[in-house]
Amino acid sequence: MAAIWQERLDRLKEVIEEDVARGDYFGMVLKVGRGGEAVFEEAIGSADGEGQRPLNTDDVFSIFSVTKAFTNILILKAVEEGRLTLTTKVKDMLPEFTGLPREEATYYHLLSHTAGMPGVWTPKPGMYLDRLSDLYDAVIENVHGIVPPGERCDYSPLVNHVLMGMTLVRHDPKGRDYQTLLQEDLFGPLGMTSTSMGLRPDLRDRHVKPDMRGTVPIKHLSRDMEGDHALFESPHTESPHVGCASTAGDLWRFTEMLRRGGELGGVRILSPRMLKVARQVQTGDMPNELYKAAHLRAGWPVTPAYMGLGFNVRGPRLVHHQLGTLTSAETFGNYGAGSTLIWVDPELDVSFAACSAGVMAQVPNIARFQRLNDIVVSAMI
Repeated sequence: MAAIWQERLDRLKEVIEEDVARGDYFGMVLKVGRGGEAVFEEAIGSADGEGQRPLNTDDVFSIFSVTKAFTNILILKAVEEGRLTLTTKVKDMLPEFTGLPREEATYYHLLSHTAGMPGVWTPKPGMYLDRLSDLYDAVIENVHGIVPPGERCDYSPLVNHVLMGMTLVRHDPKGRDYQTLLQEDLFGPLGMTSTSMGLRPDLRDRHVKPDMRGTVPIKHLSRDMEGDHALFESPHTESPHVGCASTAGDLWRFTEMLRRGGELGGVRILSPRMLKVARQVQTGDMPNELYKAAHLRAGWPVTPAYMGLGFNVRGPRLVHHQLGTLTSAETFGNYGAGSTLIWVDPELDVSFAACSAGVMAQVPNIARFQRLNDIVVSAMI
């Protein structure tokens, strides 16, 4: 195993403790590996703002948009299996997806967030967001193209992954629902035993209930129970953009599969070639329209989106980036709503998974993870 600078990892823990003491967030569970061996695994701080429940390394978190990573991987898997291609038009798989300019969008456009549709958080105000069929119907009816596909990068909080999730269900050879498809094709094979779409009942006692702290612009309503964000507590949720629960340890297993070129424990999910292509920047110098305003409010330069195929990529320029500035250019991963982050640095052979309690706003979250990730990679000597 390559050398580790232990004093730098000790400093990583100190910085997180300082963040928590300052009230930036409540706590974090973080696991880092190099070359497949864990070099840092800590639960720091609390699950709640009052500091009443210390975090544990096996705590279960609502991982928000890191859910998208699982949907993306299954679409890439479907491409490898020949069930669709990156250049397949969405309307060829989902005939209801008509109307210009959106009907020109392909799965490449969905994966790279360049489909030309607005980055909406909900397809219809006030609706339940916990059922795939309802989400799909609302997207078809209400979300239309604003520019031709390929012309701009609008990070899609919901729409793209509803379309990809419905594609997977509609064209699944076994006729499975989305929860079953994820479990049988991804979570089970990878040994992600504490991961589920929807909060599986046996995970409830370990669940860290999300505290949005006013940072999320919508409610996540569930037809199963009361509460502004009850979607994250229902076992029946099937939201392919935001509905999964997991642990830092399980997410680290997922990153290990990515680091190893698509295989873990003798089970291959994707080919090395697919992951090599997927971690290349596909959006050129286009900005991420979702973050453009946030960067301007922070006084930061507007920076490129650096989207790959289903992954955020660190990219070639040194910019404000939650994947860090000392990481290699092909570092790739996914994030979730001011709380969750996974990434792999293929050059440094590092895998990273973090889940935090107390959701942060966009700009402070970017700054937090940029700082933490630079500390992590400085420990790799």
